[in-house]
Amino acid sequence: MPARIYQQSKPVGQSGLAGTRKWVFEYGQGAPRKQDALMGWTGSADTRSQLRLLFDSREAAEAYAQHEQIAYEVEQPAQRHRRPKVYADNFGYNRIQNWTH
Repeated sequence: MPARIYQQSKPVGQSGLAGTRKWVFEYGQGAPRKQDALMGWTGSADTRSQLRLLFDSREAAEAYAQHEQIAYEVEQPAQRHRRPKVYADNFGYNRIQNWTH
């Protein structure tokens, strides 16, 4: 399975953009996962699948993959649709719902 190069998306429950500017390089799954009979934990003999490398740009991540001769796929980030909101609209006279405070 080829490696993935992508830009991490913004966390849904937070408004900040920390950690979304870096590009992530993840190795693909090289060995099948198996479940432990005693504890039920899932494990694998492939330790590369646990690695996540961070790069400042997509080009740097691609250069690393090409230098190490690793097959990769680049996933382009989705465009954010920003809807500007005005705080004063919460107190407008034409508000649909009643103001409860």
